[in-house]
Amino acid sequence: MEALFCRTAALITATVLIAGCSKSTTEAPGAKGAPVAEVGVFKVAPEALQITTELPGRTAAFQVAEVRPQVSGLIQKRLFVEGADVKAGVALYQIDAASYQAAYNSAKAALAKAKANLMTSGPKVARYKDLVAIEGVSRQDYDDAVAANEQAKADVESAAAALEQAAINLKYTHVDAPISGRISRSAVTPGALVTANQAAALTTVQQLDPIYVDVTQSSEDLLRLKREMESGGLKQSGGQAKVTLLLADGSKYAESGKLQFSDVTVDPGTGNVTLRALFPNPKHDLLPGMFVRAVLESGVNEQAIAVPQQGVTRNPKGEATALVLNKEGKVEQRTLVTGGTLGNKWLVKSGLNAGDLLIVEGVQKVKPGAAANAAKPVAAPAAVAGGAMPSNAKSAQ
Repeated sequence: MEALFCRTAALITATVLIAGCSKSTTEAPGAKGAPVAEVGVFKVAPEALQITTELPGRTAAFQVAEVRPQVSGLIQKRLFVEGADVKAGVALYQIDAASYQAAYNSAKAALAKAKANLMTSGPKVARYKDLVAIEGVSRQDYDDAVAANEQAKADVESAAAALEQAAINLKYTHVDAPISGRISRSAVTPGALVTANQAAALTTVQQLDPIYVDVTQSSEDLLRLKREMESGGLKQSGGQAKVTLLLADGSKYAESGKLQFSDVTVDPGTGNVTLRALFPNPKHDLLPGMFVRAVLESGVNEQAIAVPQQGVTRNPKGEATALVLNKEGKVEQRTLVTGGTLGNKWLVKSGLNAGDLLIVEGVQKVKPGAAANAAKPVAAPAAVAGGAMPSNAKSAQ
């Protein structure tokens, strides 16, 4: 009985071992014959790209004139509609002119009196000149007549200047618009007393067409762009940089502008430089103080490498990385240096070369060193409208 039990146990053990070996032998070929992952690739190729810089900014009026009275008096009338467009030279306020009209009349009378005195002193000098030659009058009387005539001439000139000043003051009782533009609200009402050259403005006129857009750019980015221009990495297209605007709601402004100048001073607090662009504003869509984003054309990179964003990831260190399918059909991991974004693409400074097959689909199915098959190449995505490379985008190592 004991012998039978031992033979049975041995038979069961052998059966288990054989089954185990058979299972192992069956699974091994399956592991080696597992299907190779297929991935979508993007073939890297350099291209000429217009490099743009997107910067925050605010609009500012082309001209601003604060309207102040140049004579004192009571405001009698306001002659404009608040918020309307006015032309240069149009009367905005009427100041009580009674006292200035009286001063003008007095100055006019004084000039007439001075001219009357000159009418008698001139002929007197002429007569005395003949008489002094025959000793009909003394030399002293002649000299007094000449002096009186010169005094009369000076009185005429003085009275004429006083009349001109009175006429100017009388004209200033009409407070005119110094420039053409849109006028703001009035700070005074009829009946208010104003004084000449007072600190508080009566109103403000702003010229809105054209209009300035002031943007700020870091001095670091300005130096980087300058060096790329000098090295030939970027080539300036045309003479003057073209600028477009993105409004606060994300829409694109219809008119394009031109860069006017770059400030010569760096703000010590922020390290930024102010750039000023000029835009047409015929419909007055842009108002002073609006927040906008200006897209500046920095130049053309004739050998730029732009790849789809889905092909670039970040490692735990924050470095930009990408998976590339090499000629042996193996997956390689590359560390990239990026230069910002252009729409829905990454601009790559280094890490990828022309002809590389960048894996953009099926990235999660492969790892570095694994074998993979390239499916049909993926076409480059169309750039998003209004896409631009931010000047403050840091290069990822």
